[in-house]
Amino acid sequence: MDTERLYFSDAYLTRFSARVIARAERGGRPAVALDQSAFYPEGGGQPADAGTLGGVAVLDVQADDGLVWHTLAAPLDADVVEGQVDWARRFDHMQQHHGQHLLSAAFEQLFGLKTVSFHLGAAAATIDLAATALAAEQAAAAEDLTNQVIWEERPVLARFVTPEELARLPLRKPPQVSGAVRVVSVPDFDHSACGGTHPRATGGVGLAHLRRWERRGEVVRVEFVCGGRALGDLRWKNAALARLAGALSVGADEVEAAVARVREAEERQRKRLELAADQLIGLEARDLLSNAEARGELRVVRRAFAGRGPEELRALAKAIAGLGGVALLGGRAEKTQLIFARAEGLALDCGALLRATLAPLGGRGGGQPALAQGGLPDGAQLEAALDAALARLANE
Repeated sequence: MDTERLYFSDAYLTRFSARVIARAERGGRPAVALDQSAFYPEGGGQPADAGTLGGVAVLDVQADDGLVWHTLAAPLDADVVEGQVDWARRFDHMQQHHGQHLLSAAFEQLFGLKTVSFHLGAAAATIDLAATALAAEQAAAAEDLTNQVIWEERPVLARFVTPEELARLPLRKPPQVSGAVRVVSVPDFDHSACGGTHPRATGGVGLAHLRRWERRGEVVRVEFVCGGRALGDLRWKNAALARLAGALSVGADEVEAAVARVREAEERQRKRLELAADQLIGLEARDLLSNAEARGELRVVRRAFAGRGPEELRALAKAIAGLGGVALLGGRAEKTQLIFARAEGLALDCGALLRATLAPLGGRGGGQPALAQGGLPDGAQLEAALDAALARLANE
């Protein structure tokens, strides 16, 4: 005995009575199959309904060989149960799913772009279009046409059709099932084979809004929201815009220009700070080199720092080398690093010196004769590593 799917005839039905015809365990939880059910099982890109059976939460709904299985939060002993579908979730899915039908039809009618897949997520829905690019004007046109059909409140006809009627219908794509085929139609706009839940009229979708799109290999993925999700999207964006306008002391319509001014000012300040940092590094390099120890013809700066990252240490080492010296620098920050550098024309190979220094300590690194960098597994080894490098340098 198969489960009679009540949502086929009435997608707005949320309460029903049914008889348990099978029991099992699915995913480690109790599950029941009913003689009839208003719960939609996951499929066709649409998630399963939620709700309760006999007061027990329904965690998942799946169709298997004609039976609709309801996975439960706890065992259900009764043989006759009352079902309650979570209407808020059902209606949300109806809005997103039918919005997808209309949006896919709009893209195909306007630009010949076919939908190759659909996914209905918890926060947004997506369709993948058979295209490698999508212009903003195309997206806006498809969004406009979709909303025009929504606001015209056209009837939505969902029914099983005969093979003869199926042959006469201009389906967007061939049905993916064998046997009886259910078609969801919007007069003079779209006919699609579909087993999902849909509103009685297009107006039930409320509003369709495209949030963004991007190329994903050979398709363009379009993210959209409909109905209540579109309203929620509008609310948080409006609130965020109001906060930004308040923070910038401008009107909402002036936020974009104000942000551009802030970014320009930030970029000017960043360049000034970089220049100042370079100047400070140069002064520090001169000071360190003036107090450097002589190793034969070499003036060597051997120094360990705390809290200075590798980029800053590298800049300091290059500045010391640029002044004619040799830098043996180490730093303890998120990682313990060694950076060696030498002036042009000196015979020292910094890469070889670094590798020879790190090898006995279990460190790793490398580089070129003029600049090398590596890491130590233990920050406590830093001073010993620098001493070892200085000793090796003295013996070369």
